[in-house]
Amino acid sequence: MSEIISVRFPNGSRNYDFDPGGLRVRIGQEVIVETTQGVEFAVCTRGNRTIQEGEDTRPLSTVLRLATEEDRRILAWNRARERDAFRIGEERIAAHGLEMKLVRVSISFEGNKLVFFFTADGRVDFRALVRDLASVFHSRIELRQIGVRDEARMVGGLGICGRPLCCCQFLTNFLPVSIKMAKTQNLSLNPTKISGACGRLMCCLKYEQFAYEEAARRLPKVESFVQTPDGPGNVKSVDLLRETVRVSLDSDPEHLKPYRCAEILLLRNGKGSRNGISVPPPPPRYEAERRDEDAFGAGWQSEEGGFRPEAPELRNRPNKNRKPPTAPPNKSAKPGGDGDAKRRRKQWYKNNKKGHPNR
Repeated sequence: MSEIISVRFPNGSRNYDFDPGGLRVRIGQEVIVETTQGVEFAVCTRGNRTIQEGEDTRPLSTVLRLATEEDRRILAWNRARERDAFRIGEERIAAHGLEMKLVRVSISFEGNKLVFFFTADGRVDFRALVRDLASVFHSRIELRQIGVRDEARMVGGLGICGRPLCCCQFLTNFLPVSIKMAKTQNLSLNPTKISGACGRLMCCLKYEQFAYEEAARRLPKVESFVQTPDGPGNVKSVDLLRETVRVSLDSDPEHLKPYRCAEILLLRNGKGSRNGISVPPPPPRYEAERRDEDAFGAGWQSEEGGFRPEAPELRNRPNKNRKPPTAPPNKSAKPGGDGDAKRRRKQWYKNNKKGHPNR
């Protein structure tokens, strides 16, 4: 058995396992780790835990120490240098006339390596640019071309759901997404509605795809021949979420009637001929299991969410704190008989926050 911890690097969304080296690290603590790229700053996302020898055979790097105030000052200094390097990089790219877009600049914790991430439509010859940047920063320079999905992960933003992008929070790898998933889920095929901030299909289309595929296997296809409680007909539309279908009955083909999946009998799945198909008697209607509304009252629930057995008695019990409604003064009172009737009627409407009937 071996002990490991999980950490996440700044501006990253993937967790990496490290050997704690005898240290007790809690979630949220900042550590300094040794990587193949050198010493780096990271944040612990999962504390010390033990694993079996056969679970993970990869050699793990070691945690050097817990982060100190000096390490945090170095990290802040590197972030300031990244902003300056980004500005200088854009100026050098424009000076060389290269067709590339600079996305982000990353500086190693030790400050001896700068990585420039960029996007471009095709291959770019940036050898002269690398030499120019090396003469400015006097460090090791690396230019790395990324795709539009990686660009969205680095830049960040909000999705159409109003939450931060999934790739910025928890996605470790980009899942393959196809337009077939949008068709299976009965979504609009308008690219502006099913595309994410990167311009590609949204990654969240993959999340519920398995549930939609299971529902599609249980429900009949469009144009299937079914028997309903009202007679035979053809399925015209399928709602996978509600697991209901809309059927055009032979007796009334102009109007579509909705049915639950448990209310119909599938006689032919999909398009085809009805020849040779025997039509069984109509199945019974589906009755949802529910409590007797006459005994408990419709919608009468307790604070815990369940039905209260004493609901019939409490439903008609008078509320002592509720004041009985009062009627407005008699409108038929004449000024001659009661000179204050009109004034009192206006005051009553004002106190009850209602508009005057004469206005």
